[in-house]
Amino acid sequence: MRKLFWSILFLPVSLAAQQTPFQNFKKYPYPTELTAAPAGQRIAWAMDEEGRRNVYVAEGPEYTPRKLTDFSSDDGQEISALSVSADGKWVVFARGGDHGSNWDGGLPVDPTSDIQPFKMQVASIPWAGGTVKYLSEGDAPVISPDSRQVVFIKNGQVWTAPVDGGAAATNLFNTRGTVSGLQWSPDGGRLLFAVARTDHSIIGIYTAGSSSLKWMGAAFAWDFLPQWSGDGSRIVFVRRAGVGGAPDSLTVNRPVPWSIYIADTVTGAARLLWKSSATLRGSYPSTDGGSNLHWAAGNTITFLSYQDGWPHLYSINADGGQGGIGTAKPVLLTPGNFMCEHIKLSPDGRFLLCSANTGGDALDIERRHILVVSVDKPNMQVVTPGNGLEWAPVMTGDGKNVAFISATPQRPPLPAVMQLGSKEFTVLCKDRIPADFPMGKMIEPKQVIFKSADGTIVHADLFEPPGGVARKPAIVYCHGGPPREMLLGWHYSAYYSNAYASNQYLASLGFVVLAVNYRLGIGYGYEFHHPPHAGAAGASEYLDIRAAGLWLRRQSFVDTARIGIYGGSYGGFLTALALAKDSKLFAAGVDFHGVHDWLTQSSLITAFRDRYEKAPDYDLALKTAWLSSPDAYVSGWTSPVLIIQGDDDRNVRVSHSIDLVNRLEKKGVPFESMIIVDDTHEWMKWSNAVKVYGAAADFFVRKFMR
Repeated sequence: MRKLFWSILFLPVSLAAQQTPFQNFKKYPYPTELTAAPAGQRIAWAMDEEGRRNVYVAEGPEYTPRKLTDFSSDDGQEISALSVSADGKWVVFARGGDHGSNWDGGLPVDPTSDIQPFKMQVASIPWAGGTVKYLSEGDAPVISPDSRQVVFIKNGQVWTAPVDGGAAATNLFNTRGTVSGLQWSPDGGRLLFAVARTDHSIIGIYTAGSSSLKWMGAAFAWDFLPQWSGDGSRIVFVRRAGVGGAPDSLTVNRPVPWSIYIADTVTGAARLLWKSSATLRGSYPSTDGGSNLHWAAGNTITFLSYQDGWPHLYSINADGGQGGIGTAKPVLLTPGNFMCEHIKLSPDGRFLLCSANTGGDALDIERRHILVVSVDKPNMQVVTPGNGLEWAPVMTGDGKNVAFISATPQRPPLPAVMQLGSKEFTVLCKDRIPADFPMGKMIEPKQVIFKSADGTIVHADLFEPPGGVARKPAIVYCHGGPPREMLLGWHYSAYYSNAYASNQYLASLGFVVLAVNYRLGIGYGYEFHHPPHAGAAGASEYLDIRAAGLWLRRQSFVDTARIGIYGGSYGGFLTALALAKDSKLFAAGVDFHGVHDWLTQSSLITAFRDRYEKAPDYDLALKTAWLSSPDAYVSGWTSPVLIIQGDDDRNVRVSHSIDLVNRLEKKGVPFESMIIVDDTHEWMKWSNAVKVYGAAADFFVRKFMR
């Protein structure tokens, strides 16, 4: 029972007696991997219920949810790459690994410290129910159009197995490099893929029965994201420059141009279709899905670009228009000051679905709603308006329904289904919300807007607890990423739904919480997402965090002597920087797996180790990176801090926390630390997430409420 009471252990007796423990705030179910069968009305999704991750399915018209698998322990094994076969008889997925990692994502995740860790596996299970069949170690499974075979990646190569597990998996082919992007041809006879070879990447096609691979438009370039045409006679893919060239400036933002090519699958010859402008806005998009390239119906290519200042959807004719290949001008499908994410093509190729921060309410810039648009004209429609949040849309195979994830500021995310043309939708799995989940205690965050010292407009979400005009302690929350946006409700990322639950819990304890959408984040246009002098090039985003603290200091309901700060990953970096540079403003903080030295986190030192040439501003870049790091300002750090990290972190080296602990101890700064053995950056084990966020709340209570 110690874990249950960890989060109230240090509360004052009167407060502890009336508060719901953090564990209850973390009891929400969390759905991911929503997908639809290529035909019919069948949908499937994964759901995490207190660490027990399982596959659920439902079928129209009733869409009654049914749990298909029975994984019963909080073991940290995620479910990914979920799909339903074309005949609707099989559900296939990968189990295990860490798909949110920066490295070693395919290695076993073992937060339970088993002596024989579970290795990532490709699995199948009949739609009707039955036993999960592990087909092989591997990842990224794709079911064949005839529903009989599954191809997948194992050790960077392509393997195959019968979907029913009736025979052992076999290696389909070998090639140099690391293969990705598997996609069956429409007739199921060929397999499209990309292979990365250190400094370049090539698009290839495997044909059943052939003794050799065929390469598509190979060049000294980085080719990726290939897609078939509807008849399989051509493919489309993205091209960027290969690795190399004369070193350029490191301290200023530079364009990252890209282009779209069409290749003939018989000859392998490739021709330019479209090329981005050589401007910052023309750079390859760094939001969800990158270019989100699709070959749609009507010989139409669709893609996402930041070229007008927002991540918008565009279309272009595959033949390049009357002027020939490379001369056609793309059609902007989604005009307006908002972004498109989670983009899917309808089964018939006629529509694009996405989630977007737009609608009839000005506050929608901090929400997500489902948007549908034709692939060839700008007739977009927000189909889920209101004050809720909706994301990850898919259209059912019969083209009659849209399924998505739905939430409100109070109700946690759940799958939902609506008929196309309807204004109402049905939320599924409401009975999976536990009775002791404190939904009635959830506060609706309020939008706050303020200016940084350099005039940058910053948005934030304010969690203001009840209690009248009495001055209360306050906490600034810094998200990670940094390309993220905190929302006016539950988040489409499991990591940031953890943070949302934590912010709600802190508010229930009497803290004012301000979740800051600082520059470098998404949702507010290109210039906000890619500001100058940010990160290792100057940490200009810290101006927004400091401005948030100063905004709180000006509020009549805030105790100016009790302002804290916390965050994870990039938010941990900003927390440490705030405490190091502004301990007089931020009286205490909690740093989850933060970056503390940009020189060791980035490749600045190693990038030119074996080169005579150096970037023209190399020495300046090194100095700027150091002066953008919390470690550079430890001499001014006086506020107490709690440092937390998992020692199997695959996003930020655990050495950052070790190094900071040593520096703080030498200087005599009061600190506490918590290392979570064998868990990762994402807190894959539910009970570990309960433990660390509960510990953060305890820390602030002890510093500000005793």
